[in-house]
Amino acid sequence: MALRLVYLIFLRLVGLLAGAARPSKRIKPSKADYMRLLCAVHAELRAPLILVWDNLNHHVSAAIRRFVDDHDWLTVVQLPSYAPELNPAEGVWSHVKRGMGNLAACGIDQLAGIVRSRLKSTQYRPALIDAFVTETGLVIQSQPP
Repeated sequence: MALRLVYLIFLRLVGLLAGAARPSKRIKPSKADYMRLLCAVHAELRAPLILVWDNLNHHVSAAIRRFVDDHDWLTVVQLPSYAPELNPAEGVWSHVKRGMGNLAACGIDQLAGIVRSRLKSTQYRPALIDAFVTETGLVIQSQPP
């Protein structure tokens, strides 16, 4: 079974005040954004998906639960309430942030570009993606057909 890294970078900043260093309101991806992403990934890979999800509000919402139940190609493995050590995404973000400590980005677009570039390079390193899962101690096994 090949593990893949799929990510969603969401940049929609609203409510910027004139001269403000930070947006006054932060908007995160919506449930619909997650559903569209999953459908696009499924269409691209043409294979069933197994998601390992933390307990982000959107991940445990009734709408997402219905979406998962309605799509037989989608399996979700829910992590315990607070278990960052079991979440492979924590290793991914640690890897992406490594070396960015002295970065002085000129703006949110430049920062997003750097993060996107690092995530993209990670996608092409399957052994590294496997290592993020291995680091958690979780074992992913293929099920017989």
